[in-house]
Amino acid sequence: MSIPGTPMAWAPDSLAGAPVAGHRVVAQTVPLAQERLTDQAEQSPLTVLRRWESSPGGLDEREAQDRLLRHGEGGVPGFGARTGHLIRAVAAPFVVVLICLSAVSALTRDPRGAVLICLLAVLSGGLRLFQEYRSDRAAAALRAIVTTTATVLRRAVPDAVPAAREVPVEQVVPGDIVQLNPGDVVPADLRLLSSSDLTIDQAVLTGESFPAGKHGAWTQVPEPSDGPPELFDHPRLCFMGTTVVSGSGTAVAVATGSDTYFGATIRDLPVRSPETAFDRGVRSLSWALIAAMAAAIPVVLTVTGVVRGDWPQALLFAIAIAVAITPEMLPLVVTTLLVRGATGMARNQVIVKRLPAVHNLGAMDTLCIDKTGTLTVERVSLTCHLNPLGRPDPGVLRWACLNALWSVELTGRLTGDAIDEALLRHAGMLDGSRGVGVIPFDFARRRATVVLRPAGRGCDTLVTKGSVEDVLNVCTRVRIAGSELALDVAERVRLMSVGDRWAADGVRLLAVATAERPPVGRALTPADEHDLTFIGFVGFRDRPESSAAAALAALGRYGVGIVMITGDHPLVARRICRDAGLRVTRVVTGRDLAALDDAAVADLAVSGAAFARVGPPQKARIVKALQAAGRTVGYLGDGVNDAPALRTADVGISISGAADLARESADVILLGKDLRILEEAILTGRRTFANTVKYIKIAVASNVGNVMTMLTAGLMLPFLPMLPLQVLVQNMFFDLSQLSLVYDRVDESQIRRPRGFDLRNLAQFVACLGPLGTLFDLATFALFWRVLHAGSSAADQVLFHTGWFAENLIAQALALCMLRGRGRSAPRAAWPVMAAAAALGLSGLLLPFSPLAGILDLRPLPVAALPLLAAVLTAYWTATIGVRYLYVRLLHRWL
Repeated sequence: MSIPGTPMAWAPDSLAGAPVAGHRVVAQTVPLAQERLTDQAEQSPLTVLRRWESSPGGLDEREAQDRLLRHGEGGVPGFGARTGHLIRAVAAPFVVVLICLSAVSALTRDPRGAVLICLLAVLSGGLRLFQEYRSDRAAAALRAIVTTTATVLRRAVPDAVPAAREVPVEQVVPGDIVQLNPGDVVPADLRLLSSSDLTIDQAVLTGESFPAGKHGAWTQVPEPSDGPPELFDHPRLCFMGTTVVSGSGTAVAVATGSDTYFGATIRDLPVRSPETAFDRGVRSLSWALIAAMAAAIPVVLTVTGVVRGDWPQALLFAIAIAVAITPEMLPLVVTTLLVRGATGMARNQVIVKRLPAVHNLGAMDTLCIDKTGTLTVERVSLTCHLNPLGRPDPGVLRWACLNALWSVELTGRLTGDAIDEALLRHAGMLDGSRGVGVIPFDFARRRATVVLRPAGRGCDTLVTKGSVEDVLNVCTRVRIAGSELALDVAERVRLMSVGDRWAADGVRLLAVATAERPPVGRALTPADEHDLTFIGFVGFRDRPESSAAAALAALGRYGVGIVMITGDHPLVARRICRDAGLRVTRVVTGRDLAALDDAAVADLAVSGAAFARVGPPQKARIVKALQAAGRTVGYLGDGVNDAPALRTADVGISISGAADLARESADVILLGKDLRILEEAILTGRRTFANTVKYIKIAVASNVGNVMTMLTAGLMLPFLPMLPLQVLVQNMFFDLSQLSLVYDRVDESQIRRPRGFDLRNLAQFVACLGPLGTLFDLATFALFWRVLHAGSSAADQVLFHTGWFAENLIAQALALCMLRGRGRSAPRAAWPVMAAAAALGLSGLLLPFSPLAGILDLRPLPVAALPLLAAVLTAYWTATIGVRYLYVRLLHRWL
């Protein structure tokens, strides 16, 4: 059996950029694709079933299997653990630098150096690989919590009686008859055939907190005069990934898998994650190191070769310079710092899926945030209960609560909708009135009515609750100050204006009306809803997250600007911002964005604008505009409509209860909705970055000083001041000692503001403190040459190498302690740093006495050399303190 026609395929990747007509912008327009979907919604149920060659009893199993083979599995395409971890680990810039150095060492017949550098590359890449694998396993555990089955009607053979059965979401095919019940996740894009009080939570797609009413009767609601409803407002369409809040329904699947809006959003995401602030910083630093290494080799080779005439020795010396200028342990140290930061975040309920996100969190200076599930909890709250004059009236609340209670009780539902639940939380102890009849809420009447029979009274009370306009349509009187007055046209207009004023503050008002009626002894019908008395309003709005205001204020103090981006109404966005303590200069809608260039969008965001009625492509565009303006952007969201922005941002942040696609697109997952968790994660990222910068600055300054020393000594001495293997081992010992910076304390001034890689500041630091080491290295050379006469023979050259090897390691141990902070105001060094510095200094003195001395070509120093070393190092200590003081005073900055 074949399916005639072509099923609708939503394809945002071909969208052009004009906003969808109407008040909500969810995606860019695809006229043909949208027309196919809305066309099926406007057709009769029988016509839709014929189009898909299905029936009310569903497909038979053989036909379902055939369609599964033709259309492929449904569900969410592309989900699962990310791949390519090994490629990313090996292709990291710092690892590439190590691999290149290892290759150079191998080509110059230095197998020991090549193996040693290659081992460092393996350790660095392996740490990153392990951390990302562990994070993916944690994310996979979250995915396993999500419902993965759907209820469909199937027949064993074509003529068999249809039966409901549970099937994996992946096995739902176009033409399947799907049954929806409270709590179900919609498994495909569906066209409703029938329904009963069905409400759907579409927040993951639209950002709106109030559930949307859906019904299957295609003639039930006349089409409005201004055209068909928008896609997500259409009452007969349900979308994959949304959730059934209440009621039930039967629908036919019209799109599955990647043909759904949900699946197409995944197709529309970039295959590769965009370059983040960390990636840009690492790339800049890596190229700076590579450029310095590339520039040093020919200069040193040419100068040494021309001056000495010994080109083989000049080549070895140039390789030594290249090794000296590059911090070989940089990948391992940076990776270890990021892993420790990620581990610390895990203890604080934060899963880091990509290690660079640790840095990006700390560098983030702008956080774009969607309100649903982050600034607000995922349920509405009762805001007010008013009489017709707009004044608080507990009597109105009582009648509304009775309506909610018996609407749930008499319809046999276990729970009410979001409005009823909010009312019942405030119901308290109600009187002895007993519900005897109900007309359930439907989306044609937009109201619900119950009949109450108070004990000891001979008449019933009819209580109606619903939209203001639709309740007013069945009212003829209004109760004001205890008197019932005729409800004329002017009073109707006034009551409607009350609702409009509250709506401007983001509050949704419902009307309440009552009437006294004699018992009728029959079931209640909509015809009984007439001649009611209007008694007041009850108001609802999104319930703000209790910790949001304090958390956002703290982020502001730490230099993180907040930008609200939501698919909800502009008035709701403004009110949520006010509740959260965010200053909003104006609200920009998705329609407004179409007329603005990216620079203007960024200016609006930075100046305090909030964005409402924006869809997934526009959210991503706002993020890109901020990045183009030089901002490091984070995005916090939990819906399908947030996925493109999450993937585009420097750091995408989601929560554990978010939609699958949002979690998959994020770099960081918060296991709780308290934004204070994010605040602590940002501070952890900044501490990690502060220690990363400590390592980079100390290592590069020390290495540059060594290079200057070797270049100067190479022009003055008749031999190499240190052998290439000695340089490599010295750097390795120094870098291993700097691993202790992972555990170091951080000056609070370094985490107050966002920070990124600053090559200019690095250059200033190195220019001030690098030559200082060179000065005292040359002093050491002079003392060894003149006092100890080291260098006059081959044995004396070994003594010279040993002396500088020891002096250099001890000087680097001193630098590790002195350059880790700005002086007395810096926190005391952590004990691992002190222990590592002591071990580094002792290694310089003890290695010549160890079994490695022969391999490294070292020999024990004479006792006469020790006072010389002590004098030089004491002078170096004193001079470094003085230069550090001047550096801080003149430049007013430190690490």
